[in-house]
Amino acid sequence: MSQATLDRPIGSAVEAGVPDLLPEHGPGRRRDIDVALATRGLPRGELSPFQRWFRHWFSRTVAALVVKSWFRVEVVGAERFLREPALYVFNHLSWVDPMVMIGTFPSQPRLHFYGPKETDLRSGGRNRFMWWTGVPVPFSPLKDDLLTSVRRVQAVFDSGASLAISAEGTIHVHEGDLLPFQEGAAYLALRAGVPIVPVAITGTSWAYFRGRVEVRIGEAIRTGERPTRQAVARYTALTWHALRAMVDGDHDRPPPGRIGVKVTDLFNDWGEGGRPAATLVHGPDPADVPIPPARA
Repeated sequence: MSQATLDRPIGSAVEAGVPDLLPEHGPGRRRDIDVALATRGLPRGELSPFQRWFRHWFSRTVAALVVKSWFRVEVVGAERFLREPALYVFNHLSWVDPMVMIGTFPSQPRLHFYGPKETDLRSGGRNRFMWWTGVPVPFSPLKDDLLTSVRRVQAVFDSGASLAISAEGTIHVHEGDLLPFQEGAAYLALRAGVPIVPVAITGTSWAYFRGRVEVRIGEAIRTGERPTRQAVARYTALTWHALRAMVDGDHDRPPPGRIGVKVTDLFNDWGEGGRPAATLVHGPDPADVPIPPARA
């Protein structure tokens, strides 16, 4: 695999030849799913059913306690949670977003997260805890484990679970804004034949104590096409516009007090220049994001 291939987002796996190595399993392609075999293909596939249940329950309990103790959380559109495996695509404002989702989503189907971008989750206390939970689906920041990542994601869906992913690929500062999407999310959903559900999180850009946080569940975007380049581009744009409309009208708030600022940036990685530099980054205008036509 060339360096140019490794530098592409995972969504460009269409060009990397992944479909030839890993056949798609969308709704139009009949196959038998061995749930037990799929479960063994998860990142923590060696866990027993009880260990997996307990760690999932523990993760949800801790997340709910932490998030609901600090914030006032409301779920809008809870009736749109799906009982089938799905790809939940969320906007990413803070390190607390995954905890908000774990603490508010239904216990079934179980929810996994695509990431973090770490070569080895067994180094460092925070990473080791995430690895212990079995919730994350990590991937290498060098993108040198493309096939492994795709197989793990497919195992999540085949085991009956759902996956959450930040299609922006990074956190950003501004409420009511959305960065361009990488194509990985659409590719993974199309390849597996699972619906895409946009999830808008608002109120986490600054971690106000007892601040109001909303988790808005959008309408499912049904898939069913092969993950061709055109289909991936189309569903990437459809998902971006759906989520952008869901955050439209949200506004930035002034910084909280000293403790709130510390909690906000406890684990946020703003990159070079820190939060001041990230503040200068804005997403595109919806008018500048075209939706490719459906395949004739």
